[in-house]
Amino acid sequence: MSAANWIQLAVTLGVLFSLAPFLGRYMARVFEGERHPLSVLNPVERGIHRICGIDPSRGMDWKEYVGALLALNAAGFLSLMAMLMTQTWLPLNPQKACNMSWHLAFNTAVSFMTNTNWQAYSGETAVSNLAQMAGLAVQNFLSAATGMAAALALIRGIRATPAAVPRLGSFMRHFASKLHGAGQAPPVEPRSVVKSATLGNFWVDMTRAILYVLLPLSLILAVLLVSQGVVQNFSGPLKATTLEGKEQTIPMGPAASQIAIKQIGTNGGGFFGVNSAHPFENPTPFSNFLELLAILLLPVSFPFLFGRMVRSPKQGRALFAAMTALFLLGLAVILAAEYGYNGMSGGAGSMEGKETRFAISGSALWAEFTTAASNGSVNSMHDSFSPLGGLVPLANMMLGEVIYGGVGCGLYGMLLFVILTVFLAGLMVGRTPEYLGKKIEAGEVQLSMLAIVGPNLAVLFLSAAAVATKTGLSSLANQGPHGLSEILYAFASGVGNNGSAFAGLAVNTPFYNILIGIAMLVGRFVILVPAVAIGGRLAGKRPVPAGAGTFATDGASFTVLLTAVILIVVGLTFFPALVLGPVIEHFLALRGVIF
Repeated sequence: MSAANWIQLAVTLGVLFSLAPFLGRYMARVFEGERHPLSVLNPVERGIHRICGIDPSRGMDWKEYVGALLALNAAGFLSLMAMLMTQTWLPLNPQKACNMSWHLAFNTAVSFMTNTNWQAYSGETAVSNLAQMAGLAVQNFLSAATGMAAALALIRGIRATPAAVPRLGSFMRHFASKLHGAGQAPPVEPRSVVKSATLGNFWVDMTRAILYVLLPLSLILAVLLVSQGVVQNFSGPLKATTLEGKEQTIPMGPAASQIAIKQIGTNGGGFFGVNSAHPFENPTPFSNFLELLAILLLPVSFPFLFGRMVRSPKQGRALFAAMTALFLLGLAVILAAEYGYNGMSGGAGSMEGKETRFAISGSALWAEFTTAASNGSVNSMHDSFSPLGGLVPLANMMLGEVIYGGVGCGLYGMLLFVILTVFLAGLMVGRTPEYLGKKIEAGEVQLSMLAIVGPNLAVLFLSAAAVATKTGLSSLANQGPHGLSEILYAFASGVGNNGSAFAGLAVNTPFYNILIGIAMLVGRFVILVPAVAIGGRLAGKRPVPAGAGTFATDGASFTVLLTAVILIVVGLTFFPALVLGPVIEHFLALRGVIF
């Protein structure tokens, strides 16, 4: 790497890690209902509550919270699928985009509803301007806010202190009820000893996430992108004549606004088919820097939000340290692999599949950023990376997108591993495991294991279904271990709600549209619902004071143990598949064998 490459890396990470604590504290103030720099918009929030019939003072238990979340997501899915299947007959369609087939519309609607943004089509030709703005962009906001809300519910459950309610004898209950009937005593809850704290109000969390966080950041980024030459208009495709005298179609449309929220909300779907490698989507080095920063800005801020909300900044820093250790490990491996010896060329490094203006370092850095978050935008073709270079994005997604993860999703995914780690630590010291004063019992561990193991099994079983059928294999562009990597990557991307593609796999078929759609649903809700349920269980537990045998969860020892647990659990699950794919391909490539 040149000195300029090192400077690019240092500046990008330096700005990112400097901004994250401030943004984390700002978001904590927003969601705690405290005064913050955008409190001037409070009348807008109150107006939204009145119009929608939302009572901000009414808390929800975990079942109500999940019910509201699922209802909103179901409505978004159905409306988006209907829009995509009828877009030919709707206005704002200068591209003359055709109605999508039912299986492609299903896949796309699931994709954007789950914050995956997997795309089996080229956005500039297959989707109308109306569907881009009123369909895809709206889901970009809602899906990102949904992840944030789920993380907030779990945080509130961890920190909650339930209210104690006195247990009364039958005579006293009767006496108290008589007094209350005469207007002389407040009502009591005679059968409860502890009344669980609520997890907040889903609708309030959604409103605040969009109004105070996602909209302002997206507006700022969209204006900056337009200043760099990213297109933002309502025009149809333009026809131009090249120097060779040939006709070229130049796509137009409301790209900057879509790109801003896709990066800020870790959505990732591109307005253009080649995503952030397109000069209209990512035209300059500064736009590349802005989009890189936007990909991880909110996910990196969430550990600091967590520390602020649980009243222990050291706890947030411990999670940030574990995430960053995994991130830097992946970045080191991918840079070494892409700059290392190439068996096919006989030299160091390879520019295959990479933009000259981004070169090796810019492409490798983006690949690590986009798969460390559940973002999925790309500025190069991961299919053309070296075998070990392609293994890193694949492994990042197989980790469950917990390195920093999606907006909110990365934090609650990491907290599930925290619960598992605390449980294992408790077994080692012979003490009931605790986290922030809450006892971790069988129910929390079972839900955590469901959320960790379920998506991993989905990746393996769905990949096996593709490998074992002629229909699945017929879409491959490459054979051998590289072909297996393409299939593994597609399902890991779907389950991880990432959305990036390895390329080389034709996925716009009923087989892949349906299976990858199922993968995205599993990856989203088999993690999200147990996470909120754990928040509900913890909200009903009274904190216990720390003792001599309490395992500290805010120090280096816990960070190391947490990182090791993540690597061991995921490694044991996926090691055989990775050996048959990118690992064996690496050794064959050293001998000049390609697929």
